[in-house]
This record gives sequence, C-alpha cells and structure tokens, in this order.
Amino acid sequence: MSDLGSEMVKSRILACLLTLSAIAAAPAAISQTAPDYAAIVAAPDRSDADRKLDTNRAPAQWLAFIGAKPGMKILDVFAVYGWKAELLARAVAPGGKVYAQNSEAGFARVQDRLDARLKTPAAANIVPPVRPFEDPAPLGMHDFDAVTFFYAYHDVTNLGVDRAKMHKAFYDALKPGGELVVGDYSAKPGAGTSVVQTLHRSDEALVRSEIEAAGFKLTDHGDFLHVPEDARDAHSHSDRPVDIYVLKFRKPG
Repeated sequence: MSDLGSEMVKSRILACLLTLSAIAAAPAAISQTAPDYAAIVAAPDRSDADRKLDTNRAPAQWLAFIGAKPGMKILDVFAVYGWKAELLARAVAPGGKVYAQNSEAGFARVQDRLDARLKTPAAANIVPPVRPFEDPAPLGMHDFDAVTFFYAYHDVTNLGVDRAKMHKAFYDALKPGGELVVGDYSAKPGAGTSVVQTLHRSDEALVRSEIEAAGFKLTDHGDFLHVPEDARDAHSHSDRPVDIYVLKFRKPG
C-alpha cells in the first residue's frame, strides 16, 4: 500500500474512533413518547408505604403534568425519603437520572429510609445530593431538563431560606427551555407568608410572583389536585381533603 493510501486508511480509522467517542460521550436521548404512567404507579414492586402516599396525590396525572420521559435528567428538590424521586426515576428510565436533593438537616431525619430505598432496583438511577436549598444542584451541573419542588414551599419559607437565591439556583440549574414544576398546599388568596408555620400552606399568587421574578415564564396550571370544598383554614395535614396548586414554569431559550 502506498504512503498516501496508508494515510487515508489511518484518517478514516481516526474519524470512526472520534465518532464513536462522541456517541459514547453524548447524553442519553430523551424519548418523544411518554411512558405508561398508570403502569408505573401500579408496578408490583412499589412499597405499601408509597401506595399509601399516593392517596390524594394523583401520581399518574402528576407524572404526566411534569412530562417525565425516558432519558430526562431531573432535580427533585426537598426529596425527603424519595416517594417523588422513585416515581420520577421509573418514568425517566432507561437512560435518565433523578437527583433527589435534601438539605443537611433534612437528610439527617430521613437518611435511614432513603438509604433503604436506594438499595432497591427501582432506585438504581437516583442520586441523593445533600445540598442547601439556595444551591441544590450538584456542583458543576447546570443542564437539567426539569426541576420539581413539591409540598415544601411553605417549609422553606418557614425555615427562612433565601427564596430569591433559591429560584435563581433553579433557573441556573436548568437547560434553556427546561421546566420548573412546583406544587404546595393552598393558602387563602392574599395570605402571603402568614400561615406557612401555622397551617403549612403557601399563597399561590405569592409563589408565582416570586418565581417569575427570577425570569421564569408560567406555562401551565394543573387542576388535578384542586379541592374546591377546602376552606383553606385548617392545617394541611388534617383529615380533611386539601387543595393543592400545581404550576409549571419554563426557562426561556
């Protein structure tokens, strides 16, 4: 073989190797087809404790509203012991990953239960970062497809978290076009922050305004957890049905 021919062969081999390397390094493609959310919720290996938490939370509709699909990378803020994170992890598999964030103080309270969950096959694609709410994403990560934050807006308010800093961190963690999905127990309109401790509820209008101030655009409002008969004057963990607002925001781009 001539020197020219040998060099051409080497060039082609190098090009192939570079192509294969790029494919291996590329993130998993996000499926265009939504999984069967009802089947995920009905999976026989889900725990009885998780099934009990499904009550009044409409998990299949919740997953559909978030739009969790195989290949997605999701940051679940205030994950506690992982009920939400495991559902999301099942929905984004294969190829996806869920980062189940807890604060240091919160993690200390749930570590045993979360560790037990992480040993199960369903949690194989869950990563449990212990990070402050004002900076919840693992260091160096800023390309999440979605950030989810549920049943805890009143908690971070009550804890004195810098919410403006937290919202900026959510914004920075998402890729352009990524989505933030937030839900919490509804306070009476105009309640502001007055009942975050006494009733464990948050004011939807205030939450929306604070998130939009960070640059997010409201794109959808879910009513599948709306309870019209809730007078919003009782503790959110009482025996009465509780109204829950669900909001979806998008990072422009």
